[in-house]
Amino acid sequence: MTDPNRIRRRDILHAGGLALAGRAALAVPAVPSVAQPAAKAVVRGRIRQSVSRWCYNKIPMPEFCRAVAAMGLTAIDLLEEPEWKIAQDFGLICSMGYGGGGSIRDGLNNPANHDSIVRNLIAAMPRAKALGVPNLITFFGNRQGRGDREAIDNCVAALNRIKAAAEDHGITICIELLNSKVDHKDYQGDRTPFGVEVVSAVNSPRIKLLYDIYHMQIMEGDVIRTITTHHAHIAHYHTGGVPGRNELDDTQELQWASICRAIVDTGFTGFLAHEFVPKREPLTSLREAVALCDV
Repeated sequence: MTDPNRIRRRDILHAGGLALAGRAALAVPAVPSVAQPAAKAVVRGRIRQSVSRWCYNKIPMPEFCRAVAAMGLTAIDLLEEPEWKIAQDFGLICSMGYGGGGSIRDGLNNPANHDSIVRNLIAAMPRAKALGVPNLITFFGNRQGRGDREAIDNCVAALNRIKAAAEDHGITICIELLNSKVDHKDYQGDRTPFGVEVVSAVNSPRIKLLYDIYHMQIMEGDVIRTITTHHAHIAHYHTGGVPGRNELDDTQELQWASICRAIVDTGFTGFLAHEFVPKREPLTSLREAVALCDV
């Protein structure tokens, strides 16, 4: 955790000695140093920020929860179901939960996966609702030889089986856009238009995209224009420095404050979750990213 700031007050060395000639200066005892909590990184709070747990797995969950809450964050992203209650115990929510929605490789584009994905996500919804988890994640899946038209139809068919339960429970199912150039070879949902076509065809307020800015910068660029054009189809954002998926600093090619202002300007009310892998002291890097995006 970030060490609390310590404010040192100067000892008052004398009082009254100059006011009356001949009187001895009075020595006043020093005021003890007082440990002050670090100021919150969230000041404006116009965009709700979260942080992906997997990037900080070396920090024990309770310690991580305390540090996150101290920064002014209200949520942690990408938690397995047993961790949802731990976050709640520290006054946090899981902003994006795993609920058995398949995997990056084996996702919605393959009908063989549909029954398990649909069954698992519907079963997780009441538990997510009870613990205030607003979103559950799923994936488009790897191509494995499928064309886009076939994949889109398959994804729509699966999501149509889920949407009524999602609407009833008030849980948003988020399908993640990932890059197939660097990190996830053969992933089919690697472009925003592909995801938008799926979500538009399903036509539910509870079936949306997880727009990962790191991944889409690698595949498409034009991030702000894309966000502005397609914000109605996006329920969640992830960050990550490009290139390298590290800190959101001046070694990266994106203007994160500008991107966050564009997100705010769309009227977005969901979460932007940090999903970068820190190369420096982890919680210091997280604090700096949170402050940068607090536009």
